[in-house]
Amino acid sequence: MAHRGLSRLTAPSERHVRLEVDGGEHATVIVPRAAFDLFLEILGQMANGNAVTIVPVHAELTTQQAADLLNVSRPHLVSLLEARKLPFRMVGTHRRVLFSDLSEYRKQQEIESRRAVAELTTQSQELGFEL
Repeated sequence: MAHRGLSRLTAPSERHVRLEVDGGEHATVIVPRAAFDLFLEILGQMANGNAVTIVPVHAELTTQQAADLLNVSRPHLVSLLEARKLPFRMVGTHRRVLFSDLSEYRKQQEIESRRAVAELTTQSQELGFEL
């Protein structure tokens, strides 16, 4: 796997990458370390058979796109919007959700889920249940 060989490259803040195009042309580019690390992460995810989507942070999503990213139904997402649990704006008759707001909501949901699991674990231990 090419990405494993690339991940062994080291440099303090930048990495030089030599690219070869199918026609035999060569180019050397310098990329920020964070961009190169992201590239390696994308290659790793693809090698594991995972789909990768790159979305600009300020992108506005349709309710279907937002629901897909949260892995919920569109009607459930709409109910979250109507309950004001997730910010949105109207564009004509359509709701739009900022990707950054969706990411923040997802982070908060993960934190709440971990907290609930920890609480259930504590309660089960107090009651003498074994997991």
